[in-house]
Amino acid sequence: MHERAILAVAALSFAAAAGVHAEEYQGVQGSVSALSRAEVQAQAVAAAHAKDQNVTRGSRGAETVAVSKDRALVQAEAVRTAHAPDQNVSSGSRVDSKVISTLQNPVDVRAAAQGNAGKL
Repeated sequence: MHERAILAVAALSFAAAAGVHAEEYQGVQGSVSALSRAEVQAQAVAAAHAKDQNVTRGSRGAETVAVSKDRALVQAEAVRTAHAPDQNVSSGSRVDSKVISTLQNPVDVRAAAQGNAGKL
């Protein structure tokens, strides 16, 4: 039993000696910034004095959006789509079915009627 204890202690001390190693001291690392200390301080002061720097996006009201279409055109497209006769029917509504619209869009019928009324 005494022999086993000696072997166990020897194995542990060998494992500890193999696992311990010290890192070498490299000294203070140099800075990696391309800016001088004064330039960094000037940027920090400017950022600290910036207006509304801690306000989240969207809390200042509506943001401007670039408009690509005329408002009347977008409204006409929305009305036409809302009045489409088969807008809620899809090919998956029934097994092996195809959607073939036989109805005219009421918006198109109304526009055609107004166009023909001007010719009378």
